[in-house]
Amino acid sequence: MASLLNQPVLVLNRLWQAVNVCSARRALTLLFRGHAQAVLCRPDGTYQTFNFREWSDFSRAEPDPESITTVSFRIRIPRIILVLFFDRVPKKEVTFTRHNIFERDQNTCQYCGRVFDRKDLNLDHVIPKDRGGPTTWENIVCSCIECNTRKGNRTPQEAGMKLIRKPKKPRWRPFMHITLGFQQHESWKHFIDLAYWNVELGEDKV
Repeated sequence: MASLLNQPVLVLNRLWQAVNVCSARRALTLLFRGHAQAVLCRPDGTYQTFNFREWSDFSRAEPDPESITTVSFRIRIPRIILVLFFDRVPKKEVTFTRHNIFERDQNTCQYCGRVFDRKDLNLDHVIPKDRGGPTTWENIVCSCIECNTRKGNRTPQEAGMKLIRKPKKPRWRPFMHITLGFQQHESWKHFIDLAYWNVELGEDKV
């Protein structure tokens, strides 16, 4: 039972936007307290919601191997829950790491526009560090070894080079950590895809 209670459950806000993943234990607690509803994906692609009593009745009518059995009843583990009193999408800062800079620049040299393996890319200060250039999203870009050597300790203008795009701090993609960190249930796909594709990228406006 313990392993079932630790199963991941996708959390939607009341606007049906994916905002989090919680344990089945937490999901059932929210369901029992009336703070959430279970969401079931029907074979025809539609979604049906259930409060705790309705979900209990459904669990009896349509048993599932992944169910929790108590002294008085048996209840299915929901794969998705809809939280009834939450309509915000949580904000999260993008960490300023080498990995995320490569992700932002898509492993592409920002001077010549060619794609490289990460081992063949450097991180370049657009305005050189020893000339006051900060180590920030707006001043660090991926650069191939050839372009990095050509630019040297100069600005792009001084080196007769041009950036293919202005470096900016990327916006957080809300469910990147879910797509990478959890084994998704098939019923999540619709909501995860929406979370991934519909997030505006670009400079944060917080």
